Amino acid sequence: MENTEQPTNTKDVAYGNVYVMTHSFFSDVIKIGCTPIDPIQYAITLSAKTPGDYTLVFSLQCKNPCKVENKIREYLNAKAYVNEFYQVPAEVAERLLKREILRIPTLSDV
Repeated sequence: MENTEQPTNTKDVAYGNVYVMTHSFFSDVIKIGCTPIDPIQYAITLSAKTPGDYTLVFSLQCKNPCKVENKIREYLNAKAYVNEFYQVPAEVAERLLKREILRIPTLSDV
């Protein structure tokens, strides 16, 4: 899979979205990331740059979305596929993200 990281430095985003996407070519691989823009629009942008289509499965609008994303990536590290892609069911990532919602206010110390 092509590395589709956003070209801008999103790691300092104060408010934005954490997302879980799937790709039409890989049914068992998900993409997790953060973006300051609407995640549906971001999926459309990614799809325009690569063969196949990205589909947004779940997103969470929050403060410090990249810190939340990094926490989810820590949980899924053993399931890493390549870059921001993980070989786990989308439902697992969604549950982790929903669970992390409860911890968002404490992420300033992450």
